[in-house]
Amino acid sequence: MTLQKRATVVSTSVAALLTLMKLVIGIASGSVAVLASAVDSVLDMFVSIFNYFAISNSEKPADKTFNYGRGKVEALASVIEGTIITISGLFLLYQAGRKAIDGSVSQYMDISIVVMILSMFITIFLVMFLNKIAKKTNSMVIKADALHYKTDVYSNAAVLISLLLVNFTGYEIIDVIVGGAIALFIIYSAYELIHDGVLVLLDRAVDDEIVLGIEKVIRNNDRVNTYHLLKTREAGHQTFVEVHLVFDCIITLMDAHRATDDIERRIKKLDEKRDWVINIHMDPYDDFSMDEK
Repeated sequence: MTLQKRATVVSTSVAALLTLMKLVIGIASGSVAVLASAVDSVLDMFVSIFNYFAISNSEKPADKTFNYGRGKVEALASVIEGTIITISGLFLLYQAGRKAIDGSVSQYMDISIVVMILSMFITIFLVMFLNKIAKKTNSMVIKADALHYKTDVYSNAAVLISLLLVNFTGYEIIDVIVGGAIALFIIYSAYELIHDGVLVLLDRAVDDEIVLGIEKVIRNNDRVNTYHLLKTREAGHQTFVEVHLVFDCIITLMDAHRATDDIERRIKKLDEKRDWVINIHMDPYDDFSMDEK
């Protein structure tokens, strides 16, 4: 089992545990804040399960149907995950408004506080684990999962503070306000997931720092006269690079090929964690500038 799959299995298991803890206490206590956290954990569990299958598909090799592989499944998963998070945030806003109107009172405060303390520490350890895997694999799905659970840490802390304040003051409006604030924060946090996923689906170029590094590698090769049509994009764990290199028309094919091999090797050293797919077209003259004329 790959590191990415292992990470999704761990996050799914943790989400299931947190869901059981929070859902029972949330329903029993009547706390909007705890129930909000419980609903978020339910969604976490299903999202992590979805991520497992997304990663399984993205890791499949290229074939006759998918010539470039299925790496964009991860970006699609990120968009779906962000959408689900947004919907959950809207649902929690509804629950907060409903409690504000009904004026119901929270119960079982002591056990609710204990559950939220445990949930917060469990989630902190999970975020640390997911961040570690994300750095090793550069997986967009795992990065999204880590970001998602990081927002859970903040929401768990807010719920805990809310429960403590309600317990000591008796003001239920605090629970409503905190529950509503968590819902808004959840919606806000989903924007980055949807934004990044959509950009990958639209074949956004890689970071400027990487592009500048690629250009520097090309310019530093004295056999290359110039270059054009440099294109980059990412899909899952793969980074695609395409470029046209212009050589002297009298250079031998062997020498030109050696130069491109050297360039490919140096590009891959820019970030050895990436899975590079580099396609270089060799030109005997700058046909791009001629086409422009």
